[in-house]
Amino acid sequence: MKIFPTSIKGLKVIEPEIFYDSRGYFFESYNQNLFLKKLNNFKIIQDNESKSHKGVLRGFHFQNPPFEQSKLVRCVEGEILDIALDLRKKSSTYGKHEKVVLSGDNKKQFFIPRGFAHAFLVLSKTAIISYKVDNVYSPQHESGLIWNDTSLLIDWGANNLKLIISEKDKNLKKFKNFESPF
Repeated sequence: MKIFPTSIKGLKVIEPEIFYDSRGYFFESYNQNLFLKKLNNFKIIQDNESKSHKGVLRGFHFQNPPFEQSKLVRCVEGEILDIALDLRKKSSTYGKHEKVVLSGDNKKQFFIPRGFAHAFLVLSKTAIISYKVDNVYSPQHESGLIWNDTSLLIDWGANNLKLIISEKDKNLKKFKNFESPF
């Protein structure tokens, strides 16, 4: 398993070593000792899964302290554009984002530490997404930012997609009106 830094400190892309043979394939998707050492002491306490259809855009979501979460995101089946947005006030990359294409084929994972908002867009007919997190979900602490805020300069590459967005996500606040708790 290889862990690569991104242009934003703390964000990591994980590429597994995949072993193929006539039966199919095998790879290690999680290694507690390695992840504790290489991913800010990331310790999984909850594992979530969602299935979405082409054009579904979820996010930008995050949880406020003390229920903030680090996430390890993987697309088990299909393909998504996964995006993390830096909300850490003291970070030199505050308000910047990183994009990664995750798919059932490339088996990459995206590690998103606490202090980031997360969103994804489904590019394939359907996608199954797994999120391992290091803190419990708290509805009272959930928050988010609008996905299409032009000040964030995010190219979603969604020009030819009919987007499917929840009413809640359509009504999230803009970045300029956001007071970061991180």
